[in-house]
Amino acid sequence: MKNFSKLGLFKSKGRLFKEPSNNFRTPFQRDRDRIIHSASFRRLKHKTQVFVNTEGDHYRTRITHSIEVAQIARTIARYLKINEELAETLSLAHDLGHTPFGHAGEDSLNESMENFGGFDHNLQTLRIIMFLENKYFKFKGLNLTFETIDGLLKHNGPIYDKDKIDNLIGLKNLKSKIKFENFPSLEAQIASISDDIAYNNHDIQDGIGAKLFNLNDLLEINFFKNIFKLYPKNKKKLNKEIVIYQIIRDSINLMVKDLIYNTVKNINNNKIKKLNDVYTADKNLVCFSDNFNDVIEEIRSFLRINMYNNTNVLQKNENGKKIIKKLFNKIAKNPRKFLNKEQLKFDKHRAIADFISGMTDRYAINLYKKI
Repeated sequence: MKNFSKLGLFKSKGRLFKEPSNNFRTPFQRDRDRIIHSASFRRLKHKTQVFVNTEGDHYRTRITHSIEVAQIARTIARYLKINEELAETLSLAHDLGHTPFGHAGEDSLNESMENFGGFDHNLQTLRIIMFLENKYFKFKGLNLTFETIDGLLKHNGPIYDKDKIDNLIGLKNLKSKIKFENFPSLEAQIASISDDIAYNNHDIQDGIGAKLFNLNDLLEINFFKNIFKLYPKNKKKLNKEIVIYQIIRDSINLMVKDLIYNTVKNINNNKIKKLNDVYTADKNLVCFSDNFNDVIEEIRSFLRINMYNNTNVLQKNENGKKIIKKLFNKIAKNPRKFLNKEQLKFDKHRAIADFISGMTDRYAINLYKKI
């Protein structure tokens, strides 16, 4: 295996506010630890992944999803010999800005904020780490490294339209340290695609657990059928639950292997020799082969039809949207009842969006019932 450590981000350019270095932890370990110890990270345990948190103990929540993404990202980063700690940090932080009730909650809050700058969970993550987490004497936010901020900003790739970032974050607050049109680091690319690997596989497991579809339905996808064929011949005697666990493990393993081999091929074919080559490449270097892209698209389509568009799931999404809309309108009429002067200092509607997006599912449900 070729050593790609020269392409990893091991040295930090610093933080928005200067701090002394730590003798026991790298800057990226400190970033990770600040994420883990934040209130926003703890609240992810009561935020919807697909199923509303109150429905069962074993369905994924945003926190379990984030931990699973981090595990996959560390595996890939370690093999490539780049910065595991940064890949892990970005994975753990990537969903901090999510609303209650998953993407349905985000859609509803974005609609409520339509005339006030909109809402975007990726940029909300930046608002959290830069302004809303407030536990230090000398600055607001978590004061993470520029490398972590860059990776979170570019979760979906280079940024060509900076207006939304200026409205929600303020370009001046980034102190000219972000090169928006550059591609993200390999660690950031790994965290982003590990997100896809995690939810495509674990949503299948949760969907089967919720009886939205079964093993036979899953085996209509050739990728899973081929995995299943490798198991003992007398399959009728196998424990179905363990079979599902094994299929998901094998699926993740195959995806990670394809991703690593294809990434190595991309680095070699594009003659990526130094870190700056990663930034100035004309595409993401961390990606699946064409064959696996087809597999991923087939799995997404299967989940969309059998899970995300399931009548019960859609109904719960509608209920979540209704709760978010009602909370927004009610709080907007009398914001001082719910928010303090400091929160309302700059922009009333943005403060309300910050407040609602930070709620857990059950907090939002209870407040809705109360008001």
